[in-house]
Amino acid sequence: QVRLVESGGGLVQPGESLRLSCAASTTILSIYAMGWYRRAPGKSRELVATITRGGNTNYADSVKGRFTISRDNAKNTIYLQMNSLKPEDTAVYYCNARILPLSEGDWGQGTQVTVSS
Repeated sequence: QVRLVESGGGLVQPGESLRLSCAASTTILSIYAMGWYRRAPGKSRELVATITRGGNTNYADSVKGRFTISRDNAKNTIYLQMNSLKPEDTAVYYCNARILPLSEGDWGQGTQVTVSS
């Protein structure tokens, strides 16, 4: 099991930026893929972005061009740079780590992102 700790959430105005971090308890080189998901009030959890061990990335259409997922193998940490934030980006953001391709993976505790004027 991988322990994941997210940080970096907060309250920002529309158009501003935030960077989320997710620190893993093990070397992320042993993890097949890591990613960010979010759950908005009254909605189901949805994929935001993923990054594989090989560096391949995948984004939800709603965040393409605004969000960037990256990884620092030396720090066992992944990041989500969020630019041009919109009110509809308001959600709890969760980090996920899948050691195996078809596993559900492990989850962090979540970090709240609120975009409001």
